[in-house]
Amino acid sequence: METSQGNDPCDDAGCDLVTVPARQGLEAVDILRRGAGEAVGPVLHDDGGGTLGFVVPAGTAAGWDVPGSTCTETEGRGLRLSPEPPVEGSDWLLPPGEAELATDPAVLRRALGEAARMIAAADSCR
Repeated sequence: METSQGNDPCDDAGCDLVTVPARQGLEAVDILRRGAGEAVGPVLHDDGGGTLGFVVPAGTAAGWDVPGSTCTETEGRGLRLSPEPPVEGSDWLLPPGEAELATDPAVLRRALGEAARMIAAADSCR
């Protein structure tokens, strides 16, 4: 993924945000960070620890259909990548500057699927 400031997918159109339960999101972050060349962009978490939000390029919400997650359009709502969390009651798990500019939606979809399968397998062993 290109990381130069001029190609920031959040510069002009804003970004979308994929929100998932924290357990699945943390597994997905691990999967993405271990993957060969599959970078993870900034990730928000709520202070209650119940959800994670993956920053994805604008337009992702239009075709997002992953069960157990939501993708919210943020165009015009001011989500920009800065060191300060964009929403009160949230904080960066992976802040801008320490992560890629946005997570590729196709890569995130695969990681979330793999995370869901891992969680299901772990839960079935109990």
